[in-house]
Amino acid sequence: MNKDEYQKLVKKYEPREDKLHNTIYAFLIGGTVGFIVEGLIVVLMNLYNLSRVVASTWTCLVVIFMASLFTALNFFDNWMTKAKAGLLLPTTGFAHSVTSSALDYKKEGLITGLGSNFFKLAGSVILYGILAAFVMVIVKVIIHG
Repeated sequence: MNKDEYQKLVKKYEPREDKLHNTIYAFLIGGTVGFIVEGLIVVLMNLYNLSRVVASTWTCLVVIFMASLFTALNFFDNWMTKAKAGLLLPTTGFAHSVTSSALDYKKEGLITGLGSNFFKLAGSVILYGILAAFVMVIVKVIIHG
């Protein structure tokens, strides 16, 4: 059996991904999470008489804490495999990546383990976020003078 025949055989038995189903499911899960987060903002605004900015900040902290806690308790990975991209809101995805890196390298010590690998996954997000913001500021300055 040559390489081409093997690739055809693999492709024949490879499970197909239902992209439409996954997209709809991720949309519904992400929408539900967004709805819950927005509900928490409204509750904080009404219950504690907070401004929207302050309530949003507290909600962001709660979401980061919950994503990190669920990652540490090993729930988040299982939910991610089922919900696909529906749970990858920027805040939860970032918190998950930092927490999972910290948990993976905690045995190697504070400096060589946690310190050098804490932002292993999130570092690229930070880098490209800063670069994108820089480019957008340049574009804004060019357009608006």
